[in-house]
Amino acid sequence: MKVVIPGGTGQVGTALGRVLRSDGHQVVVLTRQPAEEGQVSWDGERLGSWAREVDGCDVVINLAGRSVSCRYTKENLTAMMRSRVRSARVVGQAIAAAGRPPRAWLQMSTATIYAHTHGTANDDVTGVIGGSEKGVPGYWAFSVDIAQAWERELDEAKVPATRKVALRAAMVMTPDKGGVFDVLSRVARLGLGGPVAGGRQYVSWIHEDDFTAAVRFIIDQDILTGPVNLASPGPVRQRDLMRELRAAWGVPVGLPATRWMAELGALAIRTDTELLLKSRRVVPGLLTAAGFEFRHGTWPEAARDLVQRARGRDAAGSHRS
Repeated sequence: MKVVIPGGTGQVGTALGRVLRSDGHQVVVLTRQPAEEGQVSWDGERLGSWAREVDGCDVVINLAGRSVSCRYTKENLTAMMRSRVRSARVVGQAIAAAGRPPRAWLQMSTATIYAHTHGTANDDVTGVIGGSEKGVPGYWAFSVDIAQAWERELDEAKVPATRKVALRAAMVMTPDKGGVFDVLSRVARLGLGGPVAGGRQYVSWIHEDDFTAAVRFIIDQDILTGPVNLASPGPVRQRDLMRELRAAWGVPVGLPATRWMAELGALAIRTDTELLLKSRRVVPGLLTAAGFEFRHGTWPEAARDLVQRARGRDAAGSHRS
């Protein structure tokens, strides 16, 4: 196959591209700053010569969008909305204009679209969309608005020959530097990885291996359309997530943090407490019903595997230096 990945230079896109290439597929990455073979320039907003890559390709996997790891200021939230909506819109325009459109368009979305809950898990069929929960900060609703606007561009694109799937992804755990697992690991190794605000909130996650395998599975399964949850079947409470992560690193103690302490910590690392405090209890109903089997379905095993890989990464880096 020929697979085009707009926004494919981040951790998730890099991992996905690596796996697809190892399977023998041609991968073209659309990026603002091409730096290597297989990368093509685009601005994420306007049609250009890059659209020729879409015409005749087999699959488009749009991962473009500003990182959510930032302070949720009005300026940053506006930039998140703009980058997601405009990139999805122009990808739809390129597919609509193609003489031979791709058979599938997989559009990145987010599990944050679901309501904050400590109760029943949200699957991709009966899950409750967030934005109107009581007792949570009002600005959390904007993250849901962004997700819905993102998916609306996919839904409204007039591309009748192309199957459309919204990838409602949970936190993708990779062993690479700079990702969410790396940040959580640094906190745990400093002895600070205890419960945050009691730690009852659920964390939905997916191992890098399962994310890439699920994307390949969705490409092959023509029956899967619309929103599909990419999340492990085992969401865990934040206190349990950090306890197992500390155990994997061999750290016996994790100091707890109150809500106001979490606010200070988030401010220090230029991120937002929604990422820590919103209870995302999301499960992969459609994937499992279609027969997908998770390699890393439970957090304790996944944490041990990721720590082992991170140790190998660090050892390799020390050897090179």
